[in-house]
Amino acid sequence: MKILVADTNLIPLRRRFEDGLPDGSDVHWADPADPDALLDEVRDTDVFVGGRFPGEFAAAAQRLRLVHVAGAGTDKVAFDALGPGVLVANTFHHEQSIAEYIVAAAVLLRRGFLTQDRALRTGRWATSVYDRSIPQPASLHGARVGFVGFGHIGRRAWEVLRVLGADGIAVTGSGGLDASAEGLLWSADTGMLGRLMAESDVVVVSAPLTERTVGMIGADELTALGHGGVLINVGRGPLVVEDALYEALSTGAVGAAAIDVWYQYPDPAGYGRPSGLPFEDLPNALLTPHSSGVTDHTFRGRVDDIVANIGRLSRGEPLHNVVDR
Repeated sequence: MKILVADTNLIPLRRRFEDGLPDGSDVHWADPADPDALLDEVRDTDVFVGGRFPGEFAAAAQRLRLVHVAGAGTDKVAFDALGPGVLVANTFHHEQSIAEYIVAAAVLLRRGFLTQDRALRTGRWATSVYDRSIPQPASLHGARVGFVGFGHIGRRAWEVLRVLGADGIAVTGSGGLDASAEGLLWSADTGMLGRLMAESDVVVVSAPLTERTVGMIGADELTALGHGGVLINVGRGPLVVEDALYEALSTGAVGAAAIDVWYQYPDPAGYGRPSGLPFEDLPNALLTPHSSGVTDHTFRGRVDDIVANIGRLSRGEPLHNVVDR
């Protein structure tokens, strides 16, 4: 069985990956930034591991049985081009790492630590202790956190925030979430998004990106969140309207934002602005390079899931985390 791995996140765990594979596996490690080489390699590949599988790969693959994404998102897999019987699977394990990011960002932004850091570098102690014009910041205890999406990420973040004394509310696409069972004050479908924004002190965006969810948070929703509110986007950039977010942050209509997912992505060398707008000039924005889930914990779990599924494939057993085509 030929296995083609085209995900650089797995390279640090190469030995763990190869040691877990069934006997007779023929592993090829490829550079995802070299599509021509990948196209040639994929022709006789049985299992492709990587985040991007376009239509031309599907057309060339003659023996393909499984495309396994080393993450949750499968939006870069050309499902319609895949041959009959080809399975697509994904894996998670990022919820712990992203929950840590959410909690850290909520504390950092809600208590004004970004502002304090920049001020202290100039010699100014920007705290209510030394400047009576600065109000005492609010803690997460008693804060209301609104979740836009409540899957693996939202649920794990809520488990931690709940321990810190926060209250929680949520909207989901189906509206079928049992608020009482989850310890939330209320939950509803996304038709109640405006209410959630208005009632929340912190909003965590982790909904999937679909035709229905693109731009679901725009100027009206950000205005409802208000000048004291904090937005944390760990879902996908286009869930939040780009120019509306920049306008809200630059005018103070929203208090602060942590943005981990973007509107533009870098070149293969890792360089490129994340937006056509100058978010980097905003003092109330925490900008991170889609790294909230990037820890060794995340990718150890993903490697173990992938090799376990390859083992199941070789034995003719049902796979886990198969994506509905």
